[in-house]
Amino acid sequence: MQRMFITSGAALMALAVALGAFGAHGLGDTLDPPLLAAWNTAVQYHAWHALGLLALGAVYARLAAGSARAAGLLMLAGIVLFSGSLYLMVLSGMRGLGAITPFGGLGFILAWLVFAWAALKGPQTH
Repeated sequence: MQRMFITSGAALMALAVALGAFGAHGLGDTLDPPLLAAWNTAVQYHAWHALGLLALGAVYARLAAGSARAAGLLMLAGIVLFSGSLYLMVLSGMRGLGAITPFGGLGFILAWLVFAWAALKGPQTH
């Protein structure tokens, strides 16, 4: 899992940079400001949680394994549900996709809480 989280985090960071550039240079002149703001929010949360996956992978051996795995999977789900729903909403114009976004946000919140739990309950090293 450690390698998967580091690999996923790095790949998702590259994707966040690419999508941020696409938003700035490809969509910037074509979208209404609220939609561009939604795109930028999606990129921001995508990037923060890709970094979270990198951090999780970096300290994985010091965490309670089951909880660390759950935290990483919740971060991945959060990126897909939160950022993915906003990306699709902006590109498709289907405003109803915004109803999915809070589930991704909940995934992010739970991921950080489970990450904290994994650190608290992880192997004790001196």
